[in-house]
Amino acid sequence: MTSPADDRRRTFLRGLVVAVLVGVFLASTGAFGSAGAPYLERLAYWVLMMILGGLWGHLCSGLVTRFIDVDDRPWLTIGLMTAVITGPLSLIIWAATGLFFAQRLYPLSALPQLFGPVLIVTLAVTTVNVFLGRAQPVQTHAAPPSQPTRPARFLDRLPPRLKGATLYAVQAEDHYLRLHTDRGSDLILMRLSDAVEELEGLEGARTHRSWWVARSAVRGVERGDGRATLTLEGGLNVPVSRRYARTLREADWW
Repeated sequence: MTSPADDRRRTFLRGLVVAVLVGVFLASTGAFGSAGAPYLERLAYWVLMMILGGLWGHLCSGLVTRFIDVDDRPWLTIGLMTAVITGPLSLIIWAATGLFFAQRLYPLSALPQLFGPVLIVTLAVTTVNVFLGRAQPVQTHAAPPSQPTRPARFLDRLPPRLKGATLYAVQAEDHYLRLHTDRGSDLILMRLSDAVEELEGLEGARTHRSWWVARSAVRGVERGDGRATLTLEGGLNVPVSRRYARTLREADWW
């Protein structure tokens, strides 16, 4: 099992790889007037600029996704991240470009000329990273009648006071999972994606990037404004992202 730190590291490395590949592409095409520079020089320049942009973008992503559900609103996420990233990054690129090519800072009058290219590249890279990073709709299945009943491996992870409890839902909270059961709730340290793999054997599904729900626990559904909310046994309300709603409807959850 990978840890939350491994998950963050993988997300960061994926963004870094995208940045380097885009840097190689921009260098190879001589983008934004850089064709006059020797290839190795512009390759070093573009890869360096993209890495700087990727580092800044990674910090901004952590801020923006605290307030927006990227699965529900990917284009709003892309727009806000592009807006947050572009201004400060233009200043970083202005300083770095002058020092790289002229060994001095360019005059401030050159700064507006960089804004457009930075905006275009930021929009493109952010779009790629957002769609690569979206969680996938996943369903888990009960053991088929033809096979002996084998409880889901995940049930072995229930804390001692919840052993033998009926699992209603699993909710991601930062680096932890909150387990909702008929005996109350508790936290364990684990990624939701890893938990879903171990929940195979129980019929359920991810309803949101932060939730897995046992189908047997669902007692009702409310719909409005293109959204849905599931009411579970015990009165717990669970959101359903637009991206997951179609999969659940096709599986006759409502």
